[in-house]
Amino acid sequence: MRTRKKDIIELALAEDIDKGDLTVKWFTNEGAQASAKIVARQSGVLAGVQVAAEVFKRVDDSLRVEEGKSDGFAFSKGDVVLSVEGSAASILTAERTALNFIQRLSGIATITRTYVEVVRGTKAVILDTRKTTPGMRLLEKAAVAAGGGRNHRMGLYDMFMVKDNHLAAGLHLTTLQEKIDQARSANPRVRVELEADTLDQVQSFYHLRGVDVILLDNMPLASIRLAVKLCPPEIQLEASGNVNLETVRAIAETGVHLISVGALTHSAPSVDFGLDFLPQPVVVPEPTPEPTPEPTPEPT
Repeated sequence: MRTRKKDIIELALAEDIDKGDLTVKWFTNEGAQASAKIVARQSGVLAGVQVAAEVFKRVDDSLRVEEGKSDGFAFSKGDVVLSVEGSAASILTAERTALNFIQRLSGIATITRTYVEVVRGTKAVILDTRKTTPGMRLLEKAAVAAGGGRNHRMGLYDMFMVKDNHLAAGLHLTTLQEKIDQARSANPRVRVELEADTLDQVQSFYHLRGVDVILLDNMPLASIRLAVKLCPPEIQLEASGNVNLETVRAIAETGVHLISVGALTHSAPSVDFGLDFLPQPVVVPEPTPEPTPEPTPEPT
C-alpha cells in the first residue's frame, strides 16, 4: 500500500500530540485567539508549505491558513511563507510538526537546486534515489522536484532495476536477455535499467534488447567517458556513486544523461524557519461614565 500525504501528516501529529498537549491545556487562556506567521531564518528553496498548511488544518479545521509562497520559490531570510489565524491553543499544538515538515523538505529542495545549478549548461539531469527517510519518501521526492531535480523510481514497483546483488543472488548473465524479454512482455510500459560496475559489463549490456538505462556505478571519469562513446544514443547512461558538489560538474561534462545523488535526501541539512506570534492589540475598556446626580429640588 502506497503512503499518502494525509497518512504521513496524521502519523507525525499522533507521535507529537498523543493524548493531548499538556502545556496548552494548563498554560493557555481558553478561547484565546492569535495570529502567527512562519518566517525564514535563512535563504533557501521552499518545499512543504502545503504540508505545513495541512498540519494546521488537521489540528483545527477552523484555523485560517494562508500560504504566502509556493513550493519551488527561492526565498530570502525574513520572508513570510505562511500565515495562520485562529485559536492560539491550536496554533501552538501544530507549530512544531508544521515546522519540522517545512524545514526538512525545504532543506531537500535547497540542496537539489544547488546541484541543478552546478550542472547547468550540460545535458545531465539530477535524479534522486530511494535513500529516503522511511515513511517520508512521497514528500521528500516532491521536495526534490520542487528544487528542480527529477524523481527516479518511487519504489520497487514502478521500474525494473537489475543491480549487482541480483547477480550475486543467482541471476546469470546468460539468461539475462530471456529475463528482460519476459519482463517487458508482461510490463511493456515499465523501463528497464541495468547496473554496470565495469566497462566490460557496459559492453555486455548495451547489446541487449529492451534496455532503457545503464547505470554506471562508482566508475572513474575516464570510464564514464568511454561508456558514453560506446553506447548507442537510444540507451540513457546514469552515473551514480561518489557524487557530491565538488565532483558533479565533472561527471556531467562526460556526457551522461542522468546523475543520481543519494545526498539529496539522506544528507540534506534542514533550513531554519520559525513561527512568530504577532502582537495582539491591547483593548482598553472604555471607562464607565459616572451617573449624573439627580438635581436637588429647591425648597418651596
